[in-house]
Amino acid sequence: MNVAYWIIASLLAAFYLYGGALKAVRSRDGLRPMMAWVDSTPMPAVRAIGLVEVLGAIGLVLPPLTGIAPRLALAAALGFVVLQLGAIPVHLRLGDRRLALNVTLLLAAVATGWLATTWL
Repeated sequence: MNVAYWIIASLLAAFYLYGGALKAVRSRDGLRPMMAWVDSTPMPAVRAIGLVEVLGAIGLVLPPLTGIAPRLALAAALGFVVLQLGAIPVHLRLGDRRLALNVTLLLAAVATGWLATTWL
C-alpha cells in the first residue's frame, strides 16, 4: 500500500505543482491556450487556485516523507477531491465536455486519500 500511495501521490503532486505554479505566475493570455476557463474567472481567484494547488501538492508529499503531521496528506487529497468536484461543473457550464482529465484527477485524489488512511 505504501508503494501505491507514493506512486499515485507523486504523480498527482507533480501535476498539481506544475499546474498550480503556472496559475500563480502566468498572465491570463499565457494561461488561455491551456485553460479556457480563465476568461470567466477573476485573476485573483486563478492565482488563489494556483496557490492552493501548490500547497496541496506539497501536503501530499512532505508530511508523510518527514513523518511530521502525516494526516495532512489525507487533508490534501480530500482538498483535491473538493477542487475537482468544483472544477467539473465549471467546465460543464462553459460547454467543455472533455472531462477525462478532471475525472482522472478526481479518481487519483480519491485513491490517494484512501491510501493515506493506511498509516493513520
